[in-house]
Amino acid sequence: MKTELLRFNGAVERDPAIERWMTEHAGQLGAIAHHWFEAMRNCGDEVRELLHDGCPVACLGDAPFGYVNVFTSHVNVGFFQGASLRDPAGLLEGAGKHMRHVKLRPQRLIDETALSELIDAAYWDIKARVENG
Repeated sequence: MKTELLRFNGAVERDPAIERWMTEHAGQLGAIAHHWFEAMRNCGDEVRELLHDGCPVACLGDAPFGYVNVFTSHVNVGFFQGASLRDPAGLLEGAGKHMRHVKLRPQRLIDETALSELIDAAYWDIKARVENG
Protein backbone atom coordinates (compact mmCIF):
# COMPACT_ATOMS: atom_id res chain seq x y z
CA MET A 1 0.00 0.00 0.00
CA LYS A 2 1.42 3.37 -1.06
CA THR A 3 1.50 6.12 1.57
CA GLU A 4 0.52 9.57 0.32
CA LEU A 5 3.17 12.12 1.27
CA LEU A 6 2.36 15.41 2.95
CA ARG A 7 3.20 18.30 0.61
CA PHE A 8 3.54 22.03 1.32
CA ASN A 9 3.23 24.75 -1.29
CA GLY A 10 5.57 27.69 -1.11
CA ALA A 11 8.85 26.14 0.03
CA VAL A 12 11.82 28.23 -1.09
CA GLU A 13 15.60 28.02 -0.84
CA ARG A 14 15.78 30.60 1.99
CA ASP A 15 12.55 31.89 3.50
CA PRO A 16 12.82 35.42 4.99
CA ALA A 17 9.99 34.48 7.39
CA ILE A 18 12.30 31.90 8.96
CA GLU A 19 15.03 34.48 9.44
CA ARG A 20 12.49 36.70 11.22
CA TRP A 21 11.38 33.70 13.32
CA MET A 22 14.99 33.06 14.33
CA THR A 23 15.41 36.72 15.32
CA GLU A 24 12.21 36.61 17.37
CA HIS A 25 13.40 33.45 19.13
CA ALA A 26 16.75 34.70 20.32
CA GLY A 27 18.32 33.45 23.51
CA GLN A 28 19.41 30.00 24.57
CA LEU A 29 16.41 28.09 23.19
CA GLY A 30 16.51 30.01 19.94
CA ALA A 31 20.19 29.20 19.53
CA ILE A 32 19.45 25.50 19.95
CA ALA A 33 16.64 25.68 17.37
CA HIS A 34 18.84 27.63 14.95
CA HIS A 35 21.71 25.15 15.28
CA TRP A 36 19.55 22.14 14.44
CA PHE A 37 17.64 23.89 11.67
CA GLU A 38 20.98 24.74 10.08
CA ALA A 39 21.80 21.02 10.20
CA MET A 40 18.61 20.37 8.24
CA ARG A 41 19.41 23.13 5.75
CA ASN A 42 22.81 21.55 5.14
CA CYS A 43 21.46 18.09 4.23
CA GLY A 44 21.51 18.74 0.50
CA ASP A 45 21.17 21.22 -2.36
CA GLU A 46 17.49 20.36 -2.80
CA VAL A 47 16.50 21.43 0.73
CA ARG A 48 13.79 24.07 0.73
CA GLU A 49 12.08 25.70 3.69
CA LEU A 50 8.98 27.48 4.84
CA LEU A 51 7.23 28.61 7.97
CA HIS A 52 4.30 26.28 8.68
CA ASP A 53 2.07 26.34 11.75
CA GLY A 54 4.39 28.94 13.22
CA CYS A 55 7.64 27.00 13.00
CA PRO A 56 10.50 26.50 10.52
CA VAL A 57 10.11 23.42 8.32
CA ALA A 58 12.77 21.82 6.11
CA CYS A 59 11.58 20.13 2.93
CA LEU A 60 12.93 18.19 0.00
CA GLY A 61 11.21 20.24 -2.67
CA ASP A 62 7.66 20.39 -1.30
CA ALA A 63 7.88 17.28 0.91
CA PRO A 64 8.68 18.14 4.54
CA PHE A 65 11.16 16.06 6.49
CA GLY A 66 11.97 18.08 9.61
CA TYR A 67 11.12 21.08 11.74
CA VAL A 68 12.17 22.95 14.87
CA ASN A 69 9.99 24.72 17.38
CA VAL A 70 10.69 26.65 20.57
CA PHE A 71 8.54 26.21 23.65
CA THR A 72 8.76 27.75 27.12
CA SER A 73 11.48 25.43 28.44
CA HIS A 74 12.51 23.22 25.52
CA VAL A 75 13.02 22.92 21.77
CA ASN A 76 11.50 20.21 19.61
CA VAL A 77 13.42 18.88 16.64
CA GLY A 78 10.76 16.98 14.75
CA PHE A 79 10.48 14.58 11.86
CA PHE A 80 7.45 14.19 9.61
CA GLN A 81 8.22 10.50 8.94
CA GLY A 82 9.89 9.94 12.30
CA ALA A 83 7.99 6.75 13.07
CA SER A 84 9.89 5.12 10.20
CA LEU A 85 13.36 6.16 11.35
CA ARG A 86 15.80 3.86 13.11
CA ASP A 87 16.56 5.35 16.51
CA PRO A 88 19.17 3.20 18.26
CA ALA A 89 19.90 5.99 20.80
CA GLY A 90 16.22 6.20 21.80
CA LEU A 91 15.93 9.95 21.26
CA LEU A 92 12.56 10.05 19.52
CA GLU A 93 9.37 10.79 21.42
CA GLY A 94 5.73 10.64 20.35
CA ALA A 95 3.17 8.05 19.43
CA GLY A 96 1.65 9.50 16.26
CA LYS A 97 1.18 7.50 13.10
CA HIS A 98 4.06 9.29 11.34
CA MET A 99 5.59 12.14 13.31
CA ARG A 100 8.18 11.97 16.09
CA HIS A 101 10.32 14.59 17.82
CA VAL A 102 13.37 14.97 20.01
CA LYS A 103 12.92 17.27 23.00
CA LEU A 104 15.98 19.38 23.81
CA ARG A 105 16.49 21.30 27.04
CA PRO A 106 19.46 23.61 27.70
CA GLN A 107 20.40 21.88 30.96
CA ARG A 108 20.20 18.34 29.57
CA LEU A 109 22.97 16.83 27.45
CA ILE A 110 21.94 15.23 24.17
CA ASP A 111 23.75 12.75 21.97
CA GLU A 112 24.51 15.24 19.19
CA THR A 113 25.90 12.57 16.89
CA ALA A 114 22.72 10.52 17.21
CA LEU A 115 20.54 13.58 16.53
CA SER A 116 22.65 14.51 13.51
CA GLU A 117 22.21 10.96 12.23
CA LEU A 118 18.42 11.21 12.71
CA ILE A 119 18.36 14.43 10.68
CA ASP A 120 20.40 12.83 7.90
CA ALA A 121 18.20 9.72 7.99
CA ALA A 122 15.04 11.84 7.76
CA TYR A 123 16.45 13.64 4.72
CA TRP A 124 17.47 10.44 2.94
CA ASP A 125 14.18 8.79 3.86
CA ILE A 126 12.09 11.58 2.30
CA LYS A 127 14.42 11.65 -0.72
CA ALA A 128 13.80 7.94 -1.30
CA ARG A 129 10.05 8.37 -0.81
CA VAL A 130 9.90 11.27 -3.29
CA GLU A 131 12.13 9.63 -5.89
CA ASN A 132 10.61 6.15 -5.64
CA GLY A 133 6.99 7.10 -5.18
